[in-house]
Amino acid sequence: MSDYRIEHDSLGEVQVPRTARWGAQTQRAVDNFPVSGLPMPPAFIEAVVRIKRAAAEANASLGLLDLPLRDAILVACDAVLDGQYRDQFPVDRYQTGSGTSTNMNVNEVLANLAQAGGIEVHPNDHVNMSQSSNDVIPTAIHVSLVSEVQQRLLPALSHLRGMIYERESELSDQVKTGRTHLMDAMPVTLGQELRTWREQLYAAEQRVERAMEELLALPQGGTAVGTGVNALAEFPEQFVRALSSDTGYPFRSLEHKFVGQSAVDAPVHLSAQLRGVAVVLMKIANDLRWMNSGPIHGLAEISLPALQPGSSIMPGKVNPVIPESVAMVATQVTGLDAAVAMAGQSGNFQLNVMLPLVAGNLLDMTGLLSQASTLLADRAIQGFRVNADTLDAAVGRNPVLVTALNPEIGYEKAAAIAKEAYQSGRAIIDVAEQQSGLPRDRLEQLLDPLKLTRGGVNGD
Repeated sequence: MSDYRIEHDSLGEVQVPRTARWGAQTQRAVDNFPVSGLPMPPAFIEAVVRIKRAAAEANASLGLLDLPLRDAILVACDAVLDGQYRDQFPVDRYQTGSGTSTNMNVNEVLANLAQAGGIEVHPNDHVNMSQSSNDVIPTAIHVSLVSEVQQRLLPALSHLRGMIYERESELSDQVKTGRTHLMDAMPVTLGQELRTWREQLYAAEQRVERAMEELLALPQGGTAVGTGVNALAEFPEQFVRALSSDTGYPFRSLEHKFVGQSAVDAPVHLSAQLRGVAVVLMKIANDLRWMNSGPIHGLAEISLPALQPGSSIMPGKVNPVIPESVAMVATQVTGLDAAVAMAGQSGNFQLNVMLPLVAGNLLDMTGLLSQASTLLADRAIQGFRVNADTLDAAVGRNPVLVTALNPEIGYEKAAAIAKEAYQSGRAIIDVAEQQSGLPRDRLEQLLDPLKLTRGGVNGD
């Protein structure tokens, strides 16, 4: 037997692998776009399938689709959503800018599966009824991102914040030297430093959640150019009702559907907020790397968990591999965001023509940030050990502590004391006792590092 069967579309006949569930248009896309070897992400395919499911229910409720056809399509959709036939969606991400190839791939596979019940189901006339690739693909971008952010990213960020909070509480009284410009500054507690990360993460989460609100408005029902040609006026509301019931998310119909088809402003907004999360993760990763540096000639304030040998030539070397991995994720996410922003500029008249790139990049960003946040929590934050002796000794030798004497002896005299302490290597309190005219007990009160982390004036 031949390994191929003959399928046809409006351009003519096409050879399709005999075991494939897809049809002619999918095969043309497979042949036309051997670019990256990366198909559209599974979450995106799942979103398109849910759209087909909701559309079938809406069309049936409006009397446009016979119930046996509806039921056959629903059964096919459920089979794919249950994890079957994942290998039947091979179209490369770098395809036609509308994503038509992916839309037709899903249409053809679902029609093929639906026909197993003995009912003739057409990919365009039935599965794609009241739809166009031009509203399906933008809608799928929204639906897939809402799902992935809610189910993966936000829980991962919450987990990271929770882990930071645990260590923050534990280290609330551990004083260390603060740093500005990477130079010694007034003391802070390690707990304050960790709280900064936690507050940054919380603010970034809030910005992501606000961006998600925009994505709940769907352009489905705009069909080809936003006018809704070949779809009943009641279709959009029936569609969002069915999709919301299926997913549990409060989707709504975008009032002027042109906006969601000719532009990708809402996804671009989310992309910027995901970049913001990456910026926070980069800050945390770099702080950890600096604090872990050494162990002899660096800061050596903490010791990260030793997860693997760090060198193929230097025995005993251990590197901060998790923060390095997270930093690379943050860098990649920043680059993907730049590509999404550029893609957002390709909304020519009634259609943006970089939709698959926007979808793929945003889902990659979401997945990378989710995984990196979990790794950072479980393999770096949770297990780092504090080198308390190193921290305590460094705080006591820090000449910048003299800042606390400014209100009582003035800036100029304090600067002279700091300079002498630095040059002599002596503790600031010893030099100040000789030169400030203040008694030792008063100096101890003014220069108490833990008190200094709580602000105030004159040791109060």
